[in-house]
Amino acid sequence: MPFGQIHYNAPGDTFEEFVKYVADTGFDCIEVMITDVWPKDAEYQEDTAHEAKAILDEHGIFASALTAANDFVQLDAAAIKQQVERMQQVAQLAKILDTDVLRTEGGQPKDEVPMHRWAEAIAGCLKACLPFCEDMDMKMAVDNHGVVSNNPVVILGALHEVSSPYAGSNLDTMNLRWWGNAVADLPGIYEDLAPFVLHTHMKDGVNARPDYQGCALGDGEIPLKECVASLVAAGYKGVWCAEWEGKGDKGEGYAACLRWMKENCPG
Repeated sequence: MPFGQIHYNAPGDTFEEFVKYVADTGFDCIEVMITDVWPKDAEYQEDTAHEAKAILDEHGIFASALTAANDFVQLDAAAIKQQVERMQQVAQLAKILDTDVLRTEGGQPKDEVPMHRWAEAIAGCLKACLPFCEDMDMKMAVDNHGVVSNNPVVILGALHEVSSPYAGSNLDTMNLRWWGNAVADLPGIYEDLAPFVLHTHMKDGVNARPDYQGCALGDGEIPLKECVASLVAAGYKGVWCAEWEGKGDKGEGYAACLRWMKENCPG
């Protein structure tokens, strides 16, 4: 299976410099950030996505996913419609990049959506996106990210409610710990999520917030090998995508992550 990294906290001042680093270091692919192809506050257009695809092709790198930067913690019909319309545009950019995975957020807490309805809200938005996802053969991989979807009850509740091959998980191995889950509980959570996983963020570190510190893969407290075993047992065939949040040289940090993945994840 391919080895990749997310375009986040990474070497290179430009997208092309980053892609060159990825190729020179030995990665196969990247998760493209939405700002790489749709700059913040810019009107929707597709030229930048075509330019990014040309850069990827030039360096022999493919896009494993496109970060959607959505917010699905919504119950208001108008807000849901706005999210769905935007996601369809993001999906079109993903098609240009030749990826079929949207790395999808759960969303942010908000006063108008009580905590006990977070899973319901996320599931509702995912369901509303299914028609265009099915038409475009586009999958939504919900990241366990922030204070909403790192709660296993929330993310598993939403995915079970949707029950579609077009809605799954982007499993971030560290974020569950960052949120506050105990290290001892992580293997069980990984096992529960494994059947839904469409994409990964292989990430290591120590401690929960506010004492979290990122590390290269294998240098922290995260039971990464147990996670890999659960994914393999569940039949995962996707990308092993590194995310590094350590201190020091970014290039060496991601290179160390690649070495660990090549040694511990099936290629």
